[in-house]
Amino acid sequence: MTEEEAGAWVAERFDAAERARLERFAVMVAEGTERQNLIAPSTLATIWSRHMVDSLQLVDLAPADGAWLDIGTGGGFPGLVVACVRDTAVHLVEPRKKRAAFLAQAADLLGLPHVVVHASKVEAVQARAKVVSARAVAGIPALVEAARHVASRDTIWLLPRGRISSDDLAGTDQLARVFHVEQSLTDPDSKIVVLRGVRGR
Repeated sequence: MTEEEAGAWVAERFDAAERARLERFAVMVAEGTERQNLIAPSTLATIWSRHMVDSLQLVDLAPADGAWLDIGTGGGFPGLVVACVRDTAVHLVEPRKKRAAFLAQAADLLGLPHVVVHASKVEAVQARAKVVSARAVAGIPALVEAARHVASRDTIWLLPRGRISSDDLAGTDQLARVFHVEQSLTDPDSKIVVLRGVRGR
């Protein structure tokens, strides 16, 4: 997906207010990356395809309501991008203090009162979510084990993984009642693992 294609994709799906928030956040990330490593500087020129749409594509895979919890949000992907176009609770879990501070400030400046930033590892978070996302964070079994307590059997897990192999999916069928793999819209080599029926604690 090119930047032009990414812009057209966003324009087709989101209203003017949502697009304005997304555009403002993209600027915040670009400016923040000059002070800390929010995203790789080499990806700034492709921020819409590489980061914004890569995050927004998860919205179509999720239910329209219910709390969303994003693990390892980093510079805001996908969690804060999702919060720009949803008005239900979005929990951003980011243990690095400087990045967590950036996320909290960005949410405030964007007028997103439904965002809660947790400056901790997910193991310390006390919340329940209908959607759990994590963009290339840890192996799937380790991630699920760390975050079971925030989920129920009805929670949908959306896990963008980049390239995946059979080894990456080893044991996934033992973790969830149902899982499948979606093709990423932004990169033909990238996939999204979707889990349903993971038993929470």
